[in-house]
Amino acid sequence: KKALISSIEPRETGYRVAQVEPVENVFGVAEDLFWVDCADDVVADQFWYDPQDQTIKPLPLPPEVTIQAAEDQPTIGGAETL
Repeated sequence: KKALISSIEPRETGYRVAQVEPVENVFGVAEDLFWVDCADDVVADQFWYDPQDQTIKPLPLPPEVTIQAAEDQPTIGGAETL
């Protein structure tokens, strides 16, 4: 497989993986884009290209958000005077 790297779209300390294609589907690209070999599990926009060591790395997962259950929320009875 090949990953299309966009050098004008920063990700982490490198560049965006814009597209992933089988080798036979690779096509010519503008000068700000280039193709690199990649592993079969690479997915566009879930990985980034590190130009320092010329490898493709997964983007870090966003922090997990916890939502407090409605029954844990404080309740107010009646009107509140300010």
